Amino acid sequence: MKIDEAFQIAFNAIKGSKVRAFLTMLGIIIGVAAVILLVSIGSGLQKYITEQFEDLGSNLVIIMPGKVSFQDEGAREGGAPGISTNKLTFKLSQDLERKLTYSQTVLPVVAKSLVAKYGNNSKSTGLVASNSKYPQVRNSPVTEGRFFTKAEVDSSKKVAVIGKTLQQELFGSLDPIGKRILVSDSRYTVIGVFEEKGAMMGQDMDDVIAIPITAAIKQFNAERLNYIYLQAPDADTVPKTVAEAKQFLLKEMDEDDFSVLDQKDLASTVESILTTLTAGLGGIAAISLLVGGIGIMNIMLVSVTERTREIGLRKAVGATSQDILTQFLVEAVCLSLVGGLIGIGLGFLGSLALGQFLKTAVTGWSVGIAFSVSVLVGIVFGVAPAYKASKLDPIEALRYE
Repeated sequence: MKIDEAFQIAFNAIKGSKVRAFLTMLGIIIGVAAVILLVSIGSGLQKYITEQFEDLGSNLVIIMPGKVSFQDEGAREGGAPGISTNKLTFKLSQDLERKLTYSQTVLPVVAKSLVAKYGNNSKSTGLVASNSKYPQVRNSPVTEGRFFTKAEVDSSKKVAVIGKTLQQELFGSLDPIGKRILVSDSRYTVIGVFEEKGAMMGQDMDDVIAIPITAAIKQFNAERLNYIYLQAPDADTVPKTVAEAKQFLLKEMDEDDFSVLDQKDLASTVESILTTLTAGLGGIAAISLLVGGIGIMNIMLVSVTERTREIGLRKAVGATSQDILTQFLVEAVCLSLVGGLIGIGLGFLGSLALGQFLKTAVTGWSVGIAFSVSVLVGIVFGVAPAYKASKLDPIEALRYE
C-alpha cells in the first residue's frame, strides 16, 4: 500500500466519525496547547526580566545586607541564601562615596510600605528613600515637574516624587505638582511624577513614592539601608568596582554581613531559575500528551474491533498484514497530527490573549517539541492497535459479527 493511499483512507475514517475523532484528539490538543502556553509564559517572563536588567545598564553593582549566595558551597549546599543582621547604614554609604575610586555614583536606598493620603483619597504604596542621583542610576526619569536636588537631600526637605499609579489614585485629573500629601504621619510637597514603567512580575512599578533619604531617616528612624547601588563608569570597570567595594566593606564588617553583586550575577541567576521553571512548566503540561496518547490507543483498539469485517475483507482481496499495519498506524498518527496542529493554533491564541495581561513569548523550540512529541505519541500508542489489526485471520474476521 502506498503511503498516500494510507493517509487518504485514514482521513476518510476520521471524517466518518468526526465527534469520536475530536474526543480522541482532545488530549493531544490540550497537551500541545498547554505546553506552548506555559512555556510562552515562562519565556516571556524571562525575556522581560532580562530587558529590565539591560535597562538598568551593565555597569551597576548592588550591595545587599547579609551573605547572599546562589552557589552551592560549604554548609549552604542545597540550602537557601543566607541573610544575617543588616549592617548597611547611611554613614557607610557616605564613607563608600568618599573612599571608592572606581564607582562614580553611590546610591543608598531605604524601601518600605506605607499609606499616602491626599484629601479623602488614600493609597497603600511603596516608599523609596534615596539621594538626588536615583533617576540616573535606576533609569527612572521624571516626566512632570522635577526630582529633588542634593541641597534638598542635605537639608532633609520634605519633598516627594510619585509614580503614575499613585498620581491617579490620589489626584485623579488634578495636577499634583505643588500639592501636599500625607506620607504616613508627615506632610510632603509633590514636586514631580515618574515616567510610567508598567508592571514587573505582577508588581506595579508606578505605585511608588520617592523622598530624600535624610527625611526618611528622621521620620522613620531608618538607619538601616535595604540596598546600596554603585554605578561604575562602564562595564569594563565593574569587576574593579566589585573588588574595591568588597575590600572596603571587609574593613568595616565580617564577610557574612554583606554581599556585592553585579548585574551579570543577578541576570544569570534569574535566567537560570526561570529556565528551570519554564522547563518544569512544559514538563507538567506534557503529561497531557501522555493521557492523549492513551486515549488514541483505546479508541484505535475499539476501532479495530468495530472494523474487523472490513479488515477481513481487505485481506481477502489481497491486502497484506503490512498494509493493515500501515493503515491503522497512519490513522493513529493522523489523529495526533491533526490534534497537534489544532493544539498549536490554540496555544498561539492563548498566548496572544494572555499577552494583554502579562509578557508572553512563543518559542520555536516549544512548538517543535510539542508537535514532535504529539506525532511520536501517535506512533507509539498506535503500534499496539495496528499490530492487533494486522494479525487478524481473514476467515475469522469475515465471520465476525
